[in-house]
Amino acid sequence: MGSPRLFPGARLVLAILSQAGDTEALERSGPLLPALEARFGVADYFSSGLGFPWTDYYADELGPAILRSFLSFPLLVDPSTLTSIKTWTNELEGRFSSGTRRRFNLDPGLLSLGNFVLATTKGRSHRIALSEGIYAELTLMYENGGFRSLPWTYADWRSPEYGAVLLELRSRLKLELRGSA
Repeated sequence: MGSPRLFPGARLVLAILSQAGDTEALERSGPLLPALEARFGVADYFSSGLGFPWTDYYADELGPAILRSFLSFPLLVDPSTLTSIKTWTNELEGRFSSGTRRRFNLDPGLLSLGNFVLATTKGRSHRIALSEGIYAELTLMYENGGFRSLPWTYADWRSPEYGAVLLELRSRLKLELRGSA
């Protein structure tokens, strides 16, 4: 019989959708980054905005020219806190919204050496209910030196650009885990 143990820490990765012209909001002097850093510590990774051509699902809310940026933090988080992270990022989206229009879409995920898991409020057959209306989705699995998508993985997460970001962050995580051993 196995004994329960603490979960190993995971690297928090925030995938941020925003209007292409709203990049100043994501800078150190803008409104979003200081709020995130007050909660999660100083970010050690921030990607430039990548184009988001896969769907127009967010166009009515965010505008037609959407970019995806990635932000990550060196402090490893307990995977069991994914629900509280997602509920807090949803509240933060609301704080920066104007009426029914969000300025940002914040998708928190947890990166481990073996996979990448996203938090979502949308229940589907392949998602695991956590609590407070939040689900976890195994989005990508790491094997043979790269991330492998699954049948339900959204097209953007299948892209080489996202894979490159996650591989870089995984390399950092590997070094961090070695340093803490």
